[in-house]
Amino acid sequence: MPGLTRIWIRTSLPLICHVIVGVLSWTGGWFSWTRQSDEMLRNIEKKILSCVKTVYKRFYVDIGSVVGQSDKIWTICLNEDAPRTPLVLLHGMGAGLALWCTNLDALAAQRPVYAIDLLGFGRSSRPKFASDASKVEAQWVESVEEWRREVNIDQLILLGHSLGGYIATAYALKYPERVRHLILADPWGFPEKPSNVYEKYQMPLWVRAVATAAQPFNPLWAVRAAGPAGRWLVGKTRPDIPRKFAAHLPHADQLIPDYIYQCNSQTPSGESAFHTLMTGFGWAKNPMVHRVGALWARLPVTVLYGSRSWVDNSTSQLLTQHRPNSTTYVQVINGAGHHVYVDKPELFNKYVLEACARADKYDPRETGPESPGPDRTDQTNQSTDHNIS
Repeated sequence: MPGLTRIWIRTSLPLICHVIVGVLSWTGGWFSWTRQSDEMLRNIEKKILSCVKTVYKRFYVDIGSVVGQSDKIWTICLNEDAPRTPLVLLHGMGAGLALWCTNLDALAAQRPVYAIDLLGFGRSSRPKFASDASKVEAQWVESVEEWRREVNIDQLILLGHSLGGYIATAYALKYPERVRHLILADPWGFPEKPSNVYEKYQMPLWVRAVATAAQPFNPLWAVRAAGPAGRWLVGKTRPDIPRKFAAHLPHADQLIPDYIYQCNSQTPSGESAFHTLMTGFGWAKNPMVHRVGALWARLPVTVLYGSRSWVDNSTSQLLTQHRPNSTTYVQVINGAGHHVYVDKPELFNKYVLEACARADKYDPRETGPESPGPDRTDQTNQSTDHNIS
């Protein structure tokens, strides 16, 4: 079953049921709207980032009229004066920069690290995107490029998770000279939708009916439709997400649902844009499989997967198939799911730092394809490491 369909069943259907039950059992004290505001989001974000020990700065970057009249990108920066190539982090759908909290200290130990709220998400501007998938993709790419220009970064190591991986790849396609190394963490949007998707994933009839009925809606519409129960329902239907942060963040069971709710209870600008990119409930209208061959042959790519993720893990095969003379590093982290960066943060950070170290030694603008050395497979009880050229 496609991952987003499973996620919808795990979230939207329970949300609807909880809302109905809550309304039927309503008492005056329960029925008070959970407020949402940028101030509340800012305060919750600050509490989450309190677990970060490295000194950081938070600020808006004005990128002009990329989509709206005056778009702004919310940014956090750590160790900005370090001389090494900066690492830029792009989050996934419905997330925000604070969810990198378990990674920032390790990644910023020796280089500048920037994490942003993608345009349309978190505390960034929420303009109305185009209604065409190709235009939406171009708008997101230009928002990242204008941000880069304003921050005055020449080259960067670009890391994208899920939707962020799709945007990072699209950016590398258009601005290859700016990307020193591309890191894709459980990326969305690479394979093509199978023609027999229902049969392939053995989806029962009722799931097909629900998926078809839900296609006109944004993926997280139920969070907003829940109204007063929105924050509570986020924690109730996805208790696994706060648990991932519990070992690193005090009061994660409260802060993470609050943060996710505040990120997604406002105007669903980025969420609507993501919905425009989708077809058939979870597949990309313009999948990267048709375009990865156009990436610079000299550009090294690292792909990080969680062994338990719902995302189709064929991206590495697609990259090596369409870029046979290029270097692709593949890391599969056992025990990690789609949120690989927080499921196994120590291993995730280790592999990202290894990719960054390779980027420090190799500039794709100046030399030929990176020499990856001999292929190897290292087996541990936590990960498998493949070096594919």
